[in-house]
Amino acid sequence: MVGGVIGVVIALAVLVLLGVLSIRIVQQYQRGVVFRFGRVVQPVRQPGLRLIIPVADRMVRVSMQTTVIDVPSQGVITRDNVTVTVDAVVYYRVVDPVKALVNVRQYPAAVLQISQTALRSVIGKVDLDILLSDRDRVNADLKSVIDAPTEEPWGLNIERVEVKDVALPEGMKRSMSRQAEAERDRRARVIAADGEYQASRRLADASRMMAGTPGAYQLRLLQTVSDVAAEKNSTLVMPFPVELLRFFDKYARTTSADQGEVVAEPVGPLPGDGHRGDGGPRR
Repeated sequence: MVGGVIGVVIALAVLVLLGVLSIRIVQQYQRGVVFRFGRVVQPVRQPGLRLIIPVADRMVRVSMQTTVIDVPSQGVITRDNVTVTVDAVVYYRVVDPVKALVNVRQYPAAVLQISQTALRSVIGKVDLDILLSDRDRVNADLKSVIDAPTEEPWGLNIERVEVKDVALPEGMKRSMSRQAEAERDRRARVIAADGEYQASRRLADASRMMAGTPGAYQLRLLQTVSDVAAEKNSTLVMPFPVELLRFFDKYARTTSADQGEVVAEPVGPLPGDGHRGDGGPRR
């Protein structure tokens, strides 16, 4: 009787032990790959409480979350022979857990190595200006280069690749600063010259319009006096009337014409001259 009880207890203990060894819990963000005597057993175990055969089966849980890898700084020479130091970050996740476990060993380390190689390769094919101004293009090229050998054979999906920082030599920074300063100075000169050109055209148009109205010049002078008076300066400006200038101009022309007619009048023969007066006037 006692031996039977002991046998039942032992049997129950063995069953409990087998149950404990058979139960596996797969989290929501995981997938379970079961190996039975070294061979993969399909299908892949989904999240929840799963049973395996003790001793014969071994379950490996694979995370399906997006993983971030920080690519260390790499010294690269661009296509235009500029040495830069570039670092990046790679976002990837597992899409096929069987391939990720069977086809590659330690896939995080493999992704890191291929990311470093791709970073040197892609940066070496672009110019410095493109690297600094067109980051989207560089990131897309990096993603395509890294994704090609990892998606189909390794079961990984490269979701995003970003170039974080580009470190330039100090000499290149100074050269770029001088170039930017020269470019800004050129733009300032062009804008100033264009403003002068437009102002000259407007002044020419205004002068042609005022030429048709003589009183416009006088009104403009009065407006200038008003503007100067508004500034409350100690200098007094007295504009010379334009009409007075015109009067003097007309008077000078009339005087010159009258003097020319008097000089041109014929005179008689000079005293002591032996010729007749009909020989023509002498000056």
